[in-house]
Amino acid sequence: MRKLPPLRALQVFEAAARQSHFSRAATELCITQSAVSHQVKQLEEHYGERLFKREGRQLRLTAKGELLYRELERIFNELSDLSMQISGDSNDQLRLAVYSSFAIKWLIPRLSDFRRQHPQIKIRLEMIAEDPELSDSVADMFITGQSGQPGYYHQSLHKERLIPVISPSLLTAESQPLKELMAHPLLTVDEGPLGLDWDRWFEANNMLLPQSQQQHIFSHVLMAIEAAIAGQGIALASDFMVQADIERGLLVELDLPDILTGFEFYFSCKQRRLKEPAIAAFVDWLSQQN
Repeated sequence: MRKLPPLRALQVFEAAARQSHFSRAATELCITQSAVSHQVKQLEEHYGERLFKREGRQLRLTAKGELLYRELERIFNELSDLSMQISGDSNDQLRLAVYSSFAIKWLIPRLSDFRRQHPQIKIRLEMIAEDPELSDSVADMFITGQSGQPGYYHQSLHKERLIPVISPSLLTAESQPLKELMAHPLLTVDEGPLGLDWDRWFEANNMLLPQSQQQHIFSHVLMAIEAAIAGQGIALASDFMVQADIERGLLVELDLPDILTGFEFYFSCKQRRLKEPAIAAFVDWLSQQN
C-alpha cells in the first residue's frame, strides 16, 4: 500500500511555490489565504520539514521545499499531458507574450498566413513592455530577449540592427547618402539608459555629430518611423520594423552603415510542450518566416 502525503495539500503547495505568494495561490485556487497557510502547514507537519522561509517580505522555498516543488511540477505536468491524451482534448487556444513593437511591425502582418493554415488554432497576443517571467501562468509562448532558462526551448528569431531610413519624397535624383544625412533633421529616439540612438550611430562610425544638425526627439521608435514616413527627416529604425514600409515604397534605406544593437529576439516555450500539436504547428510556421 502506497504511503501518500495529503494530495490536496500538495496541490496547494505547488501553487504557492509557483506563485511565490500565498494570496496569489489562494486566488488561483479560489480559496482563502488562511486555507493556503493551513494546507502548507499540514504538509510541513506530514514531512516534519519546513518548506517555506520568509526573508523580509519575500517568501522563499527551503532546500527541501525546492526539491518537492521541482518533482511536483514534473508530476503535475505529466498528469496534465496524460489527461489530455485520454480525453482527446488539445489546447488550441494559445497565449503569446510579445513586445508590442515586434508584434505590430513583424508578427501581426504575418499572422493571417498562420491563421489561414491553421484556422482551428487561436492565438491571443499579450503585449509586454519588458521581459516577463517565463511561466505558464504568464503565457504559453513568448517572444522576448530571454534565452537559456532550464526546461525551456529557445529559438533565435532575429538579431536587431538599426538602419537609416528616409521618405523617398525627400530624395533628389542624384542624392548622395552623406549629403542627405546632413541635409535633413535627425529623428532621434531617446532610449533611456542607452542614450540617443543617433549619438550611438555617430560614435559607432567614428563620426562627429555636427552641432548645427537639427534633431527631433521621440520617446519611442514607432513615432520616429511614422515621422520619417511623413517626410520629417531621417530615422534610425530596427530593420524588421521598417521592412514592410520599405517594400511598399513608403521608406528608403540610405546606403549608410547600420549598427547592431546587441539585442536578439527569441521564441520560447516549455520544452515538454513542443509535442503539443498547436504549439508544434506555431513553431514550425515561425521557423519558415524570414
